[in-house]
Amino acid sequence: MSDLFAAAQPRAPLADALRPQSLDDVAGQQHLIGPGKPLRLAFESGKPHSMILWGPPGSGKTTIARLMAKAFDAEFIALSAVFSGVKDIREAVQGAEAELARSGRHTILFVDEVHRFNKAQQDAFLPYVERGVVTFVGATTENPSFEVNSALLSRAAVYVLQPLEPEDLKAILKKTGLTIDAAAQERLIGFADGDARRLLNAVEILANTGVEKIDAEFVERTLAQNLRRFDKGGEQFYDQISALHKSVRGSDPDAALYWAVRMLDGGADPLYLGRRLVRMAIEDIGLADPRALRLALDACETYERLGTPEGELALAEAAIYLAMAAKSNAVYAAYNAARDFVAADGTRPVPMHLRNAPTGLMKKLGYGKGYRYAHDEPDAYAAGETYLPEGMPATEWYKPTGRGLEAKIREKLEELKSKK
Repeated sequence: MSDLFAAAQPRAPLADALRPQSLDDVAGQQHLIGPGKPLRLAFESGKPHSMILWGPPGSGKTTIARLMAKAFDAEFIALSAVFSGVKDIREAVQGAEAELARSGRHTILFVDEVHRFNKAQQDAFLPYVERGVVTFVGATTENPSFEVNSALLSRAAVYVLQPLEPEDLKAILKKTGLTIDAAAQERLIGFADGDARRLLNAVEILANTGVEKIDAEFVERTLAQNLRRFDKGGEQFYDQISALHKSVRGSDPDAALYWAVRMLDGGADPLYLGRRLVRMAIEDIGLADPRALRLALDACETYERLGTPEGELALAEAAIYLAMAAKSNAVYAAYNAARDFVAADGTRPVPMHLRNAPTGLMKKLGYGKGYRYAHDEPDAYAAGETYLPEGMPATEWYKPTGRGLEAKIREKLEELKSKK
């Protein structure tokens, strides 16, 4: 076994000891850092710019930020949104201003888990980014479109990082010098699930056992609890997601509960499970039971408040409810049909009677003329009124089922059609 463990372990985790020192050493992300790719060109330009690195854990976000500072000979200040507040942001920026005045050196301000900052905290960066005091680099595992406010998002380029491929993980594993057979290597790479940090932490655990030769059986025994979901003899992680989704769609609460628990027991992120339940509520239940979506969202919020293990019960409750709820994919099908139509269709103008007329000129031009205010009509329904662009063919994308609330919706639609 390599002396790397004995030398590096007392000072820092293996993941830090093996952190790449140049872009060429970075595993994976060739769509961003390969020759001629966006981040490679940014590094070679010598002109840093603010950015948000969006990707799963262990994909290289922190490493790329540190390499930026090295490439541009800049100061590097790191904040974690989990532990920092506006006061820490101001102190970091004051340090950057002082360094700029003292030595002329620029500062890379790296914010890990930036999605955990609230809007006010994110806004605190804006004046300093605009003035060029710091180059902002945010790292997030969540979709920045939803988790980063628009003002900050407009000032930063977004780069999407991918989970590392098995070949990338093999290359990292080779650098550790760990004596390991092919089967054990396969187990470890499966365990890592595209996460370099997870891989190196597992290697460190195995190395600390003092065993000279590590085989698959030893890996399973040492990391047994976390290896279940990646067992090559059983279902893979995304197969389990598929099984859960199909169990909910098939209205089998016991199977839905089984797969949900299997995922949680195997180490799946509970909030990832929660997001998938929200998707199921939208795609497979929809308006047949609108309560399903609210209950799935409530389960996610409950988990965020209570954490593990108490919050997992809320996720289990949501899985069972979704399995037993009335099923309909009518909204899902209608949305897909409308999206396909719009993608293939031209840009049709809004009919004049539907346009807003906030000015006198617009009124003179006929904006809003002839619009019938539904609340002034019998039963608050302007029978015969049209709301689609002129010349557009008649559509019937939304076709409610006869199940759950959609049975009532279908009756209502039929009633309105009869009035036309």
